[in-house]
Amino acid sequence: MMNRRDALARVALLMGGAVIGADYFLTGCSPASSDKKDSAAGFKQLDTKQQAYLDEVGETILPTTKTPGAKAARVGSFMNVMVRDCYKPADQEIFTKGLEQLEAASQKMNGKGFLESTPAQRTALLTALDAEQKNYAKTKTPEQPNHYFRMIKELTLLGYFTSEVGATQALRYLPVPGKYVGDYPYKKGDRAWATT
Repeated sequence: MMNRRDALARVALLMGGAVIGADYFLTGCSPASSDKKDSAAGFKQLDTKQQAYLDEVGETILPTTKTPGAKAARVGSFMNVMVRDCYKPADQEIFTKGLEQLEAASQKMNGKGFLESTPAQRTALLTALDAEQKNYAKTKTPEQPNHYFRMIKELTLLGYFTSEVGATQALRYLPVPGKYVGDYPYKKGDRAWATT
């Protein structure tokens, strides 16, 4: 599998910037002891319904096509662990409140909750939220809070492409890479490599 640093670099490239919580990800999700104590004390783990909800959001971001989607990678349970272990308390709060905000946005846009919405309505909602977070990021100062949808999208991508399903079925994977070949032939449409 790809290492943590490579996975973060790829997600950052896809997102067009730095990954929220990257400082903790790169150190093995081990924040300073005072942060960890605050984090463990203040964060209530996501329950199974919330994790299933995030699986559905992830599936809308990365749907099943010729390869399994984000739901098959169980990105909801991945997000639970990453938010609990790798996000600062302020970002944990933004993330959990973001689930309520996403549901409220669905009610406002579609007149029903996210899970009750059609696939087309879900896609339209997440596209609007993605545009909102991109506009917010353009003017955001370091002191301002992160946008909850950016967190959800980043964790969906990171969770999917570092999962067994994502690395072996969506990307090309060699469990033991061979020698380095700098001019390996590429055909348009070839999948990216999970291993280097």
